[in-house]
Amino acid sequence: MLTTTGSKTMGFSEVSTLLWREREALQLLLFKLVEEQLIVSAGHSRWLAHANDEVEAALEQLRGTEVLRAAEVDAIADDLGLSAPPTLAELETLAPEPWSTLFAEHRQVLLRLVDEVERTAGDNRALLAAGARAVRQTLLSVTQPVQTYDAHGSAATLTDGPMLMDEQA
Repeated sequence: MLTTTGSKTMGFSEVSTLLWREREALQLLLFKLVEEQLIVSAGHSRWLAHANDEVEAALEQLRGTEVLRAAEVDAIADDLGLSAPPTLAELETLAPEPWSTLFAEHRQVLLRLVDEVERTAGDNRALLAAGARAVRQTLLSVTQPVQTYDAHGSAATLTDGPMLMDEQA
């Protein structure tokens, strides 16, 4: 661990503040992904574009915070005489108390949030892909002849005439 001068302490403080903002941005992104998942699961596709816009806005906020944090970590690297910006794990080792403990806490929470965001985004992709397949199959059944059975149990192809469709499809 290093002892710090006023400028280094200010740098650690600024990084910690930006890490808090990054955590908040990740929380917001996770919330928006869960919101999107609920919309897809409920079948309310009319709100899907709006939910996707909100996810994109949350991602943009996260990117902006990451850029600010990276710039501040670069400044700390210069103050500490490092040739490359330290990772958060390295900052945890290099920083004196209470910064070391704060950086360790930030790191653990950020890792957990990133994992949750990745899992939720993956679940959303799977739900959206399944929905797209269902829509494609429904559209094909409307435009293509449908293989079914007639009133006597024999195979038949419906090519024209009315078709019954499930409203939930």
